[in-house]
Amino acid sequence: MTSRERMLTALRNQQPDMVPVAPDISNMIPCRLTGKPFWEIYLYQNPPRWKAYIEAVRYFGIDGWLDGAPFYLEPDATEKEEAVWQEVIVVRTQERIITRFYRERKGEKEWLEMARVYYRDNPPTTLPVAKIGLKTPPEKFEVVEKLARPTTLKEVKEYMGEDGVVGVSVCPPQLGPPDRGGYSIYDYHDRYSEVKAWAERETEKRLKLLDRILASPVKPDFILTGGSGMLVFNTPAVIRDIALPCLKEITRRCLKAGVPTQVHCCGPEKELVRMCAEETDLSSINPLEPPPMGDCNLKEIKNLYGGKLSLMGNLHTSEVMLFGSVEKVRQAARQAIDEAAAGGGFILSTGDQCGRDTPEANIFAMVEVARTYGRYGSVKKGIKEE
Repeated sequence: MTSRERMLTALRNQQPDMVPVAPDISNMIPCRLTGKPFWEIYLYQNPPRWKAYIEAVRYFGIDGWLDGAPFYLEPDATEKEEAVWQEVIVVRTQERIITRFYRERKGEKEWLEMARVYYRDNPPTTLPVAKIGLKTPPEKFEVVEKLARPTTLKEVKEYMGEDGVVGVSVCPPQLGPPDRGGYSIYDYHDRYSEVKAWAERETEKRLKLLDRILASPVKPDFILTGGSGMLVFNTPAVIRDIALPCLKEITRRCLKAGVPTQVHCCGPEKELVRMCAEETDLSSINPLEPPPMGDCNLKEIKNLYGGKLSLMGNLHTSEVMLFGSVEKVRQAARQAIDEAAAGGGFILSTGDQCGRDTPEANIFAMVEVARTYGRYGSVKKGIKEE
């Protein structure tokens, strides 16, 4: 099988030729491999992150899993045109670039009260402008001249080829941290009707986007849904109230269209796995992080829900991948295969996002184990077919 065939087979909870191996290296490691300041990739798209990731896939020989490919759609004729947010640079030093966003309304600039900080050697972060001492409006700014033009899904899939799968993100509404400008758990309890109405509007908007994606001439290999830290910033009851209705409909529509769906939820996830297995048409879920970062036991999850869901995980990104020896990585990879690979429907991966300084030898060790110990039907090593 090619890597793309292998990943699609596992995402559909079927058995490929061998366990696919797709450590989560979607951000920091591809940027580091370019040798450029990280703001070149994140701000100037030189190269765009998706291209840096695919190059890293080829460098390590993993099965590609591009989880949030750009997907450009022409504006819907029925949609009300809104002023476009412009990103501009307000601070530039040798170590960081800080940007702000504004849009023109009635001849006036409307500024977001959030700033984005781009670092030389780390991914960007978003912070309230007051927290970093910025004024509104800024006294001066510099227009960002991005080098890359809008990218089509067709271009991304052609560049990936048979080296892996390309997914597009459509996530249900959910609460976030209280300092990021969206609704938080405090708002949910203080202004429930407002938050509930927002969630219903967002559900309608996101399902409309999904329908356009599924009707497009070039479809993604899978739809990534869920969201980072869903059960960090939301309780299970809140997820059930404002996110699950949208998640159910996303997975239902994708099943009908023949496109696999995958939930991503770093941190605690066990209750969400149960919810998705019992109440949605979800295909796959990741990263199933073990304690203390998460609450998932891979063997238990496989026994309980492996018949319904494809599983992707779950080597510890710091204890094993960042600080562990090559042999420790090999042991952890073999254990994960032993616990979850029987019958197919398993993708050997890591917890959420391998750190920037993860030793390359540890990633190569994961690949080696998957390609040898992870072969289905082997009688001498690895998985044995029942």
